[in-house]
Order: sequence, then structure tokens, then C-alpha cells
Amino acid sequence: MNEFTMNDLMRLMPYAPIIAVVITVLLVMIAITIKRSHVVTGTITVVGLNIGLFTLLAQIGGVISSGSAVPQAEQLFVIDNFAQFNMVVIFICALACCTLSYAYLMNLKDNKDELYLLMLLSTTGALLMVCSQHMAAFFMSLELLSVPLYGLLAYTFLRDRSLESGLKYLVLSATASATLLMGMAFIYAQVGSLSFKQISVQLATMYESPLLIVGAAMMMFGIAFKLSAAPFHTWTPDVYEGAPAPVATYLASVTKVAMMALAIRFLIDSALLALPSVQMLIMVMATLSILIGNVLAVRQTNLKRLLGYSSIAHMGYVMVVIVSIGSAADSISSMYMAVYAFTSIGAFGVVTLMSSPYRQSGEADELVHYQGLFWRRPVLTAVLTIMLLSLAGIPLTAGFITKLFAILAAVQGTNWFLVAMIILGSAIGLFYYLRVMLTLFKRPKEFIEFDVTGQWGMRMGGIMVIAVTVVVILFGILPNSLIVWSNMARIW
Repeated sequence: MNEFTMNDLMRLMPYAPIIAVVITVLLVMIAITIKRSHVVTGTITVVGLNIGLFTLLAQIGGVISSGSAVPQAEQLFVIDNFAQFNMVVIFICALACCTLSYAYLMNLKDNKDELYLLMLLSTTGALLMVCSQHMAAFFMSLELLSVPLYGLLAYTFLRDRSLESGLKYLVLSATASATLLMGMAFIYAQVGSLSFKQISVQLATMYESPLLIVGAAMMMFGIAFKLSAAPFHTWTPDVYEGAPAPVATYLASVTKVAMMALAIRFLIDSALLALPSVQMLIMVMATLSILIGNVLAVRQTNLKRLLGYSSIAHMGYVMVVIVSIGSAADSISSMYMAVYAFTSIGAFGVVTLMSSPYRQSGEADELVHYQGLFWRRPVLTAVLTIMLLSLAGIPLTAGFITKLFAILAAVQGTNWFLVAMIILGSAIGLFYYLRVMLTLFKRPKEFIEFDVTGQWGMRMGGIMVIAVTVVVILFGILPNSLIVWSNMARIW
């Protein structure tokens, strides 16, 4: 009996970081039922996420046993180097979003505790997504990520735009999930298996099956929606604008990292990426995402909408990497997504620190709210400027390193058209990022609608935003550590 128990324990060890988050969910629920306390709920959430993160880092470093993590075809989930890398990024991003939420919710008079509960549930789904290697695990973990987001997006429901944001995402996400599920059904009908690895085995005998191609296309449509890749991008700016600022941060970081990791594992493990039709579909979506995302961002006067369109373009850059180098895209794509997530946290973090959840007129998301910010908040201006420079791919920032690797991947795959798309998209992006930066240094307005508290840098949200900025600069100046770190993100 003891031997059986020990074997079971060793099988669960790889999932210890995820189990830590699930236990945290239960503790938060118990804490809410006993007594509502923003401080207690926020503390339990952050402590639980930290325990999960440090457990994961200890497993990666070999300090504690990670159990039996050898992938098997019949398993729903697998913990490999690729999963562990993306789990670390998700933990860091979730911690940052919870920290920003604490500062944001301080002035909220309604119940604050449920936001942490929803964020933890969604994070559990994200962690499971990067480990999924089966269609059933794919769909269950994706829904566990998506369903709490409906409540998160509409959390500040007294603002009409927040309520509209949650409703739009609910309807459109349900449609995307149905399309994804139908694609899975078509693939299963043709292949007879839901395991990614088994699909690749069966592909050898049914290379260009029409049913398989239709199923793969429908799945790509569902994935593109979740990634907000064109032409399935129309929800993104509206949802970003209406969402509470820390939730928009979560949407731009955790959900994007998890969905991209799952998409990469699905395409590589199932060998669907080898199909010419799938490659062409990804190439078209990459091109449209780069062009539409950057061109439409030029017209924006709302910072959250601008960052939303920017995210569409960046998903296009990652798709270029995937279609160019195929099965070798796992590490470069993971590195790109990690840097993009950290940069988004910094940019949206500034918006969060400047915003209030109870202003019916909205949050501090219009560019006019940031006019002359340098003259009263120079450090905050420096943070936002560095984040924008990183998104634009300017040297000495981490964004430059990742964009350079994206171009090198396209060159390696001899996709010269996509190389030209990245360069053109970066040139357009530089224009609207510089426009935001110029606004920060203009003559300040006489009437200031939004501003951070006097000692914002001493609060946890402010410290976290500054820390992310240091990381972005450090990886930009000394990229070797980033490259070495990302090289571990390999799919077995």
C-alpha cells in the first residue's frame, strides 16, 4: 500500500506547481466565506502563486524531484522543458497582474475578492494549456482559461464599456470555441485519435485528406481568434478598451502566452504544420495581422486600443517564426512571447496605476490623459517610454532581440516576403509608438483628469512595473541570458 501511494505521489510531482494554484483557489474560497478582506485575499493569492513559481523553479534547477515527466501518447498532459518555460512566464505574469489588481481595487467599493478567485482559476487553465498534448485536454484547459475571463472583463460593471467588453468576449469566444470543437470532430472522424502524437502517426497515410484539411483550418480559425490574429481580430480593441486595466494586462500577457504555447505544441506534435495548406493559412494570417494591426493602430487616440492593435501585429510576427522554421520554432516563439508579455505588463501597468475603477467616464486610456506626463511623473514616463521602444524593436531593449530573431527565422526559412512584412510592420509601428512618446513630453495640461498617487513607486504595483522595466533593459543589453533561458523551451 505504501509503495502504491509513493508511486502515485511521484506521478503527481510534475504537476506540483499547478496543484499549488488549485489549493490556493480553495483557500481563497474559504477565506471569502469566513470574512471578506481585501488584504487577506490578495495575500493568499500572491503567496500561493509564489509557492507555485518557486516549486517550479526548484524542479527546473533539480533542487527537488520533478517525478516522472516522460511523455506518453495516452496522457492528456505532459511536463517537458517547453511547458516548464512557459509556466514560469505565466506565473510571473499572473503575479504581476494580481499585484496591479491590488492597487487598482483599493478604491473599489464593491466586492474585490472574487477578482482574485477568477484570476487564479484562469491561471490554472493557462498552466494546463501549455502542458496539453491531447484534444480533450486542449479544449478543457482552454475553457478553464476563457470562462473566468468573462467575469473578469465585466468586473467593473458600473462602467458600461466594461459590461460591453465582457458580453462581446462571451459571445465571440463561444463562437470560436464551437468552431474549434467542430475542427477537432473533423480531425477525429478522419484520424480516429485525439492525441497529438497519434495524429502525426496517422498523417503519413492520409496526407491531403479534405476532411483533415477542413478540420485543421477550423481549428486554426479558433486558435487565431484566441490569439486575436487577423482576420479574427475585430473584438480585440473593443475588449481591451472596455476591460478593467489589470484585466487587460492579464489578457495581453497570460492568455496570449498560454494560447501561443498550446498552438505551437499542437501544430508541431500533430505534424499538421507540415501540410502545405496549413502553412499557407498561417502565412496569410501572419501577413494580415502585421498589416491590419499596424495600419489601424496609426489612427488610434486611445492607448489601450493602440496596444490592442499592436498585439495583433505581434501575433503576426510570431506566426512568421512558426511558418518559417516549423518544428524548430518552439524556443524562438517562446522567447518572443515571454518578452512581449513582460513588455505588455509594463505598458498596461502604467495605465493601471493611472486609472480608477469607478470613473464612469472611463480609465486613463486616452492619449490626452498622458500629455506632459514627463513634467510631473518622470519615472513613470521613463517606464512607458522603454516599454514602447521595446514594442517597436529599438536596440538596447529586449524587444529588439526578439524581433531580430523573428527576422533571422524568416531568412532561415527563405520567406523573403515575410521578412519584408516584418520590416514594413516595424516601420509603421515605429510611427505610432513615437507619437505616444511625443505626447508624454508635450506641454502639460492645466486640468489633470488622472494621476498616480504621490508615492506610487513605493507601492507594490509601482515596484513591479519598475522591476519589469529593468528586466526589459537588462535582456536588451545582455541578451545571452535570455537566449540561454529560451533554448530550454524545447518540445520533446
